[in-house]
Amino acid sequence: MTLETCADTTAPTRSAAASSRVAADRPTLRHRIEAMDACWAQAAGHPAPSLVEDTRTLVADLVVALEAGVVRAATPDDSVEGGWRTDAWVKTGILLGFRLPGMTEYRDGPIMAARDKSAYGVLDLIGSDAARAASDVGAPWRIVPGGSSIRSGVHLDPGVTVMPPAYATIGAWVGRGTMIDSHVLVGSCAQIGRNVHLSAAVQVGGVLEPAGARPVIVEDEAFVGGGVGLYEGVTVSRGAVIGAGVIITGQSRLIDLVGERELRGTPEAPLVVPQGAVVVPGTRPASSAWAREQGISVAVPLIVKYRNESTDARVALEDALR
Repeated sequence: MTLETCADTTAPTRSAAASSRVAADRPTLRHRIEAMDACWAQAAGHPAPSLVEDTRTLVADLVVALEAGVVRAATPDDSVEGGWRTDAWVKTGILLGFRLPGMTEYRDGPIMAARDKSAYGVLDLIGSDAARAASDVGAPWRIVPGGSSIRSGVHLDPGVTVMPPAYATIGAWVGRGTMIDSHVLVGSCAQIGRNVHLSAAVQVGGVLEPAGARPVIVEDEAFVGGGVGLYEGVTVSRGAVIGAGVIITGQSRLIDLVGERELRGTPEAPLVVPQGAVVVPGTRPASSAWAREQGISVAVPLIVKYRNESTDARVALEDALR
């Protein structure tokens, strides 16, 4: 591809309705993003004005598709090991937006002020297409006043509740009926399922680079307790319960006391917390002889039981902690 042809990798500016139709065409959008990324590589830090403007249009189409939920950074797929397919081109498209020059300022009086990259803004929680779609099906978002912010390019299914202050950033996908509690962070491209409870101060890590890295995934019906940290592509499977204060990364050790086994993740295959597992904070002896002599232990998450389908998440956790 030459720089002369790079100017033709996107369609001209179009109406919002037409943009939605084009953005929903996943193969076309993927081709445009991959071609545009190649153009930027060829430009070697000196993009032509036409390339910048075409990229701005393309990123706007991607944001529309992300907010509508027709494009996701990771998608359930039973044909893939682990049950999730990661689409690197989606994150490549998001990263294109950060290459665009310029900043946009936001101000609401003398105190509330912000400045961000021009390609991205704040999702209109009342008037956006996605907000109206949720209301139209009788399950509007409940956004409790008090300082929450949802960045553009985030998808919220109908019936989502957001308690203040909370923040979700670009590429995140949140399923129907999920509760995002106070001081929760939902990081870039994190995938949160249906009827999940993210309790106060939960940190769900994000990932944009490398583009092929799996994001953090929390599947349907999971309960994540207060102050939990989930990072580096870890998957919390359906119905799992994570007790308050547990920290789990994609390469953590997870000790299953029920199955008498140790689960570990790698950078290529991050840790998966099993379906219905009830996980609480624990410790294990440090590995060196000197550390053992000093009685030093290191933190490790423990599976102490598994939920039955009829067992409420809170009840399962309370029973385990007793």
